[in-house]
Amino acid sequence: MAAGPTPNPDGPDGRNGPGSPRRGGTLPVWGIAVLLLAVALVAGRPGGSGTTGTSPPVGTDAAPSADPRRSGAALPRSAPTRLLIPKIAVDAPFTVLTMGSTGELDPPPADNTNLVGWYSAGAAPGEEGTAIIAGHVDTTTAAAVFARLDRLERGDRFTVSRADGTDATFVVDDTDTFAKDDFPSDRVYADTRRPEVRLITCAGDYDHDAKDYTENLVVFAHLV
Repeated sequence: MAAGPTPNPDGPDGRNGPGSPRRGGTLPVWGIAVLLLAVALVAGRPGGSGTTGTSPPVGTDAAPSADPRRSGAALPRSAPTRLLIPKIAVDAPFTVLTMGSTGELDPPPADNTNLVGWYSAGAAPGEEGTAIIAGHVDTTTAAAVFARLDRLERGDRFTVSRADGTDATFVVDDTDTFAKDDFPSDRVYADTRRPEVRLITCAGDYDHDAKDYTENLVVFAHLV
């Protein structure tokens, strides 16, 4: 896989250092790392790797205020606190997804069925760019937060509550399922000029030999 543009080491938005994407790149370097998360989201079954760090997300939250922005206009950077998807009864807090010692992005902890993860070195939900939110489809004992993610359709809406007191509402543009060995990282992770979100989980059959699902489900959405 070809690498994307060189990370910007001195970005102004608090995303400095390894994994910082340069705006406008077609395949940010952090996108390649997140691809490893997509491959690693084995829904907490035996063979799953890593646990999510609990360090606070990068970036500075804006002070709570009224939201006079026009529909779809980007919000200031602020960490997400809760994901609400009424259609599929999701009401889940966030944890931060970080890079592990192997250079792969650690998935959310598999022992919590109602938890989603945000890749904090990328865009925040509502901020200009592509925000990545991942969750398990199930665990060894029960269905997990994204068990019904495949029920979302074009036009459905969901909301991300943010640490600055604002809510970012997104509308689904598309959903698609990709084989893990043919994952279109350029389509899924490419940076965007408008605020967008990707919701990612496992899908397809469970391969007991590989201890992993064969596919990933991706929901594409933009801020409204």
